[in-house]
Amino acid sequence: MDTTKHQGQRQHLIEVLKEKGIFDANVLHAIANVPRHEFLDSSFEEFAYRDVAFPIRAKQTISQPYTVAFQSQSLGLSRGAKVLEIGTGSGYQAAVLVEMGLKVFSIERQKDLFDFSKNILMKLGYNITQKFGDGYKGIPSYAPFDGIIVTAAAPDVPTDLLEQLSPDGSLIIPMGEPDNDQVMKRIKKSTISEGYEEEDLGSFRFVPMLKDIDSGDGF
Repeated sequence: MDTTKHQGQRQHLIEVLKEKGIFDANVLHAIANVPRHEFLDSSFEEFAYRDVAFPIRAKQTISQPYTVAFQSQSLGLSRGAKVLEIGTGSGYQAAVLVEMGLKVFSIERQKDLFDFSKNILMKLGYNITQKFGDGYKGIPSYAPFDGIIVTAAAPDVPTDLLEQLSPDGSLIIPMGEPDNDQVMKRIKKSTISEGYEEEDLGSFRFVPMLKDIDSGDGF
C-alpha cells in the first residue's frame, strides 16, 4: 500500500536528490511516483526512502535512489524513446524508466530476481518487456535502442550492446573491477566517424555484471 506517509517521504527524497545535482524534471517526477518500498523486503520498508542501497535477492542490491536518478538523467532521453536495461534486479529502475514515459525492455540473468521483478512490476501496473538471459548479449530482436543502461559493474564494454544502439543512442555503464569503485561511462556512437565517443561521469559502486548463462531461449 502506498500511504500518505510514503508519499511525503518521497517528496523529502526529491529534495535530497536535487541537492545532489539531479535536475531533470522528468526523472524527479518519476522518482516521486514510484513506490520504492514495494521493491524491498518488508524489514527495510521503514528506510525505503533513504538515499542508500539495500540488499535484495540473489546477493544483489537495489541501487540508491541517487544512482538510479543519475543513470536515468544521463540517458538524456525524451518521452517515447526506447531503452534497454541490463539487469532488472528488483525492478525499481525499470519502474522509474516507465514513469519517465520511456518504452522499456529489460533483461535479467538471475531467475529468482527475474520472477520477483516480473511479478511486482505487473502488480504495480508497469508495462515493460522482460527477458531472462545473459545481459552481455542484450536483446537484439528488439534493437536498436535509443539508450541502454547497465545496472552492474562491467570489466569491459560488451560489443553486442554497442551494436544494439541506435545512431544517436547512449550506453550508460559502470566500468571497473567489483572490489573497487567503478567509473560511470557514457558511450555514444560518433556522428563524425564510425567509432564511439566516451565520457566519464563519476565514481560509483555496483555489484559485478554476470554472464554466460544458458537462458534456454536464446536471449
